[in-house]
Amino acid sequence: MSIQVVPLGAGQDVGRSCVLITIKGKNIMFDCGMHMGYNDARRFPDFTYISKTGRFTEILDAVIITHFHLDHCGALPFFTEMCGYDGPIYMTHPTKAICPILLEDYRKITVERKGETNFFTSCMIKDCMKKVIPINLHETIRVDDDLEIKAYYAGHVLGAAMFYVRVGNESVVYTGDYNMTPDRHLGSAWIDKVRPDVLITESTYGTTIRDSKRSRERDFLKKVHDCVANGGNVLIPVFALGRAQELCILIESYWERMGLDVPVYFSAGLTERANNYYKLFINWTNQKVKSTFVERNMFDFKHIKAWNRTMLDHKGPMVVFATPGMLNLGTSLEIFKRWAPDPKNMVILPGYCAAGTVGAKVLQNQKLIEVDKFTKIQVNLQVRNLSFSAHADAKGIMQLIRHCEPRNVVLVHGEKGSMDFLKGKIVKELDIPCFNPANGVSINIKTRLSMQATVSTELLRSFLVADAKSRVKAAEPSADTTGPTRAISINGTLIIRQDDTNKSIVKLISNEQYKAEFEQQQQA
Repeated sequence: MSIQVVPLGAGQDVGRSCVLITIKGKNIMFDCGMHMGYNDARRFPDFTYISKTGRFTEILDAVIITHFHLDHCGALPFFTEMCGYDGPIYMTHPTKAICPILLEDYRKITVERKGETNFFTSCMIKDCMKKVIPINLHETIRVDDDLEIKAYYAGHVLGAAMFYVRVGNESVVYTGDYNMTPDRHLGSAWIDKVRPDVLITESTYGTTIRDSKRSRERDFLKKVHDCVANGGNVLIPVFALGRAQELCILIESYWERMGLDVPVYFSAGLTERANNYYKLFINWTNQKVKSTFVERNMFDFKHIKAWNRTMLDHKGPMVVFATPGMLNLGTSLEIFKRWAPDPKNMVILPGYCAAGTVGAKVLQNQKLIEVDKFTKIQVNLQVRNLSFSAHADAKGIMQLIRHCEPRNVVLVHGEKGSMDFLKGKIVKELDIPCFNPANGVSINIKTRLSMQATVSTELLRSFLVADAKSRVKAAEPSADTTGPTRAISINGTLIIRQDDTNKSIVKLISNEQYKAEFEQQQQA
């Protein structure tokens, strides 16, 4: 048997996440995202790989969306309402609540500001979300008699989940985006030791091991403070939910502690709605937010006010959190155009910028950036890249793989160079086969034949006793107790018989018992 995996997006690339798997005849599509770096047909996955005649509902058994970021859900209304998919779609409750708002913002910018016509409408977004079946954390949903899925906490953003999919005795884990370290408002990712046949993991920061979070926070606050103290403006491009709340909490507490009166603004009209989502889904936040929530809502900011476009003409220092996070369009790009020529100003890019976006060009130190054929930006302002990204770094990815104990690993959502490095590390250190296919490239991963069998009490007892003795020995000071606990190997003879109804009965007995039974039969 084998499991087929093909990325329709995020294969040796970041953006347009969409991974198709076939497991025991079941077809599941993980994520359905858009690419920030393209404004043409390439922004969406190439769904013709699934069907050239639009038979998507017939072919796919389920679509699973891991979280609300547009590079994971931005193509969903296009796929359901314009391509015609009408099957089940699964996502968590927070993702279902927040997705339509970000999709509508994306539609407004694309259609109303850029004037594109062949795009999904507000009505299509609503119709798409009606098809969604919400799933709770640790809830197992049976899609049909054979296919079951289960969601696990991924950190990253509110509502993000990793998904475990099982068909018979074969299984896959798809991580989406996740974070293995807790932050100021979310906990760290967690999953059972499920030992899947295939683990499909993001690899955005596959070559990075981050320094301490505290030193990054100090560095961020110092750079912001120094810039405004010298009369400059600070632009911090963020996505409306996630890192935005993390950095706002940081700035809010620093402004309060230092008694600063420099204005701080948040550009998205989502701030108030974001607070409502954090109240509604408080159980998704970390323990500190939960424990202080009754006395004080951490997301009610005293020093951070709503942004108004007229403030662009105001003189004097200010700090602005503006969406979106990669400077590819919207308010963040509008402010950047105005502030970029002045060397007193600063832009701090706190997360990953996909290739082709203005943010990526800024990080490459390009001094003249062509946004489109009509717009060029002279870049003289100070540029800082401080990683507050909510993605796992190389250490976190390896930690998840060690814990999960998969038989195979597939890397997606990363640049090829990072993937190749991480792939070598996984194979060398963990001795696990690893793959990193490009978009449209299909791989077949062989799975082990397995069957259920009853084990004789005598045989099981003998191996459990031997295992217990080895554990006692391992607890001695001289013993090496590092490494994960492994399953117990039981050696014996496998007996396969058929009962009166022609049903196969599989039993594992000790070699001694088999020898005795065989001799008994011979004598009979």
